[in-house]
Amino acid sequence: MRTFTIVNIFRKFNVSGTVKKLNLKGRYSFMEKENVQDALLKELAELECLLVSYSGGIDSTLLALLAQKVLQEKVKCILFDAPLVPRRAVKEAEETARKFDLSCSVIPFSILENEEFRKNSPNRCYICKKQSARTLRDQAEKMGISKIADGINASDLNEYRPGLQASNEEGILHPFLSIGIQKKEIRQLAQDCGFNFWNKPSGSCLASRIPYGEEITIEKLQIIEHAEDLLHDMGFSNLRVRLHGKIARIELMPEEFEKAVNMRDKMLDVLQDCDFSYIALDLKGYRSGSMDEVL
Repeated sequence: MRTFTIVNIFRKFNVSGTVKKLNLKGRYSFMEKENVQDALLKELAELECLLVSYSGGIDSTLLALLAQKVLQEKVKCILFDAPLVPRRAVKEAEETARKFDLSCSVIPFSILENEEFRKNSPNRCYICKKQSARTLRDQAEKMGISKIADGINASDLNEYRPGLQASNEEGILHPFLSIGIQKKEIRQLAQDCGFNFWNKPSGSCLASRIPYGEEITIEKLQIIEHAEDLLHDMGFSNLRVRLHGKIARIELMPEEFEKAVNMRDKMLDVLQDCDFSYIALDLKGYRSGSMDEVL
């Protein structure tokens, strides 16, 4: 039996707006892949109708498609459109929704109007998730839907996730987490189902590129997005451009370091209009949540 419990990830942090322990538990035995899918479909079918918090990423897309399989037209999706989300990510999410015939509404999300969010304290994600969850609840009520779910999974428990508590407080369901499914298993399940997005790189909001305590502005978000778009267009896969004042700290997959060195001149040339004073390659490479390492 494999058991997942939420560890007290806030023990070393004094973060307002969160609690000291999250009361969630997910578990499942080493089941065959068909049984994992069956367990998910059974859980989703019991919901009768569902609103999915959809981003176009592998987690929420797979959740929406599995829910659609059992609930059919009783599944709706909400895609938030905000400056925190790269334009190409919104476009890809809309294209994916059309491809799989998902009923998806794009909703403007004005989180940058929230002064507390812009201050960029360590509970930034809590503030954002709280507001987005309430917006989802409002939309669900208008649609006559009583259940809302997202793609949070067991692997997310290994990271600093204050937004998870906000989702719990607003009654958002986490079907993957309730069964104990990890990210790698979501990818495997998507591949087994024949979905071509199974190996899509993970995404995150652009605010995660700005160190805690430094104000989040539309100008900073646009610079970060532009820089990452340029690097993606050069053929780099999973990457982040972390903005430290006028310094760009670039995180790439370690296997792409040699490529970056060989393309150094071109990288400097394409990034020159981003107005960085210095451009640095992080030798630790890409990793999720690197800004949390200083907490």
